[in-house]
Amino acid sequence: MTPPPADHAGQDAAGRQDAAVQQAAAVRRDGKITRDIVLAAALEIIDRDGADGLSMRRLARALDRDPMVLYRHAPNKAALLDGVVETVLAQLKVDPADPDWASQLRAVARSYRALALAHPHVVPLLVTRPLATPLGLRPPGTLRPIEGVLALLTRAGFSGRDALHIYRALFGFMHGHVLNELQELVDNPDETDDLLRLGLHRLPIGEFPLLRSLAPVLAAYDGAAELERGLDILLSGLATTMPPPAPANDRVHNRPK
Repeated sequence: MTPPPADHAGQDAAGRQDAAVQQAAAVRRDGKITRDIVLAAALEIIDRDGADGLSMRRLARALDRDPMVLYRHAPNKAALLDGVVETVLAQLKVDPADPDWASQLRAVARSYRALALAHPHVVPLLVTRPLATPLGLRPPGTLRPIEGVLALLTRAGFSGRDALHIYRALFGFMHGHVLNELQELVDNPDETDDLLRLGLHRLPIGEFPLLRSLAPVLAAYDGAAELERGLDILLSGLATTMPPPAPANDRVHNRPK
């Protein structure tokens, strides 16, 4: 996966990891080691070399420890990867008390994209690892964004079932968006012709006239703008197709005694 373009939101998300990374480096000096330090060091390796570059032995070398010490904090690499996902998702904050549920979902989506840009090698883990584990067996940190979104939406008056539909629609869109934004889009970024940059010159013009004609638009892909446009479509669609949330007075009157 290629490095993402510069993005201030992504840089801010990366900055929130500084303290943890410094902790991981400090372990060499003061001898202390915790699960958080282990996971911060694992994230540092993945950020640099991808998930395939992480191993218990390499992590032990980074921490200047015997590999057996690490097994107290993670029994295997799979547990390390789950812990890294939990560490990253812990930074995704949801404010359930926000009275404007649509604006809060937009803020959550922006934050998720920022985390993806800050940790592009973690994105495949964010998308696939939680789905490989039954919901009730996932690390608690990976469930807190779900709980927060559901709390936001039910507080706004949506039923639990509708809140879950909205959550699935939002994160289904977000997963697709970040994977699309971070994939390799061009064959030769130094080539100036849009058709050549995207490899579209290889497509038969009689079969793919629209793709070829949209080469300048595809070449000028703007992840932030694409996110906002996608959210406009998604949130306006939800507003028109989902049952409206119950008015606040109705929620108060129907509250169990």
